[in-house]
Amino acid sequence: MASNKDKELARLLADAESERVKELEDANIKLLRQLDKAKNKTEKLVEAVYQAVKTSITTYRKGNVPKPKLAKKKKVGEEIACAVLSDVQLAKITPTYNTQIAEERVVRYAHKIIDLANIQRQAHNVNKIAVFCVGDIVEGELIFPGQEHLIDSSLYSQVTVDAPRILTQFFDILLANFEEVQVHWVIGNHGHLGGRSRKNYHPDSNADRMLGKILDMIYESEKRITFSIPDSVNADNHWFDIADLGEKCKFFLWHGDNVRGFGGFPWYGFGKKIMGWKTLASNGLMPDFDYAIAGHFHTPNTQYINDVRLWINGSTESYNTYALEQLASMGRPCQYLLFCKPKHGVTAEYLVNLEDV
Repeated sequence: MASNKDKELARLLADAESERVKELEDANIKLLRQLDKAKNKTEKLVEAVYQAVKTSITTYRKGNVPKPKLAKKKKVGEEIACAVLSDVQLAKITPTYNTQIAEERVVRYAHKIIDLANIQRQAHNVNKIAVFCVGDIVEGELIFPGQEHLIDSSLYSQVTVDAPRILTQFFDILLANFEEVQVHWVIGNHGHLGGRSRKNYHPDSNADRMLGKILDMIYESEKRITFSIPDSVNADNHWFDIADLGEKCKFFLWHGDNVRGFGGFPWYGFGKKIMGWKTLASNGLMPDFDYAIAGHFHTPNTQYINDVRLWINGSTESYNTYALEQLASMGRPCQYLLFCKPKHGVTAEYLVNLEDV
């Protein structure tokens, strides 16, 4: 039975926690008001969002996730898992999709990554995973007319509350099952704060990038996970990243919204872009790469463009009314998972079904 002293200590701790929660709630309300007043005012809006980022971090006090004990096989070599995460479109509402379903599917994807990695571990050591986050994790608010009627939470809530909660679950599952997690994070068009027009926003002012930075700060004390988040500080490559996982395992990562196609299908546009970038790389004007990965179109596809293999990722969403009306096409909730081996390249690939099965 607890003593009076223990009960008093428990009461004091509960009071302190309650006070901390009250302070955070007050801070969040204040920030929401700032965002409302700052609407359509570029500098004030960006400043308010960054302040929200700083406040949000105080709600996450993550300790280190215990390192897994993985059996090591001799003479079988090392494979690297490559998870592609994109087009979560958090907060988007369709007849079969919303924030809650997005959360369920992202967490389900993490568990399926582990299941498939364990299959690969029957023949290889798989101690490391690279996560290619290629944009549109958030849904935004001003991307197309009427979007405000098709979301269930504000951009503020998406970036500083819901997405950090969902993605810390995702990354914690990976950390518990891999010795090393390497995250490459690029922005999508739905993260643009200025919507389609962009107006005078800085190219780095993107909600996807802000979310990536929040996660980087949340995991600051966890040395087994690293984040690569390109920006325009040192070079104008804020929209792409190169994930160098070893010889013959260099991946060009970008969202894909700069690719144009015919009738809504961009396969010719992807070929034109990748051939142009490979030419630039051969002239030393940009980094070279072996593979290319994008998202944006919500329809999984893979193809060879000369000697470059391209994967276009799916989405976690289901039932896209725009795609149904305009394109007479609709993807199913899925994400790619690859495995690669330095000096050999990609050795296995899975298209992971995220429906309720």
